[in-house]
Amino acid sequence: MPWTSLCELTELRDGEGKYVEAGGYQLAVFLHEGIVHVLDNHCPHAGANLAGGWINAGCVVCPKHGWPFHLENGQLRDNPTVAVDIYPVRLMEQAGETTLVQIQLPDL
Repeated sequence: MPWTSLCELTELRDGEGKYVEAGGYQLAVFLHEGIVHVLDNHCPHAGANLAGGWINAGCVVCPKHGWPFHLENGQLRDNPTVAVDIYPVRLMEQAGETTLVQIQLPDL
């Protein structure tokens, strides 16, 4: 699977989400404690925008009903059978240029 660029690392703020569309996917991108995480943007409970959520104890908290999803695996904190998809992330550093946030998307 090829890598897809989402944004520049400088566009992210620790603890805040960024909404990005790429390859037909709607994604929530978070920077937390120096690590970039990318999840599906829609909460499975009511379709709320996870990029509008906040970080608490290593989880993104859905802004609509407060459901917390672990950044590292996408699982709901209190019920791991409920989860959002997460994506492999890498930072692409280019000499003299900005660092890009890239992910691997599944083949459609």
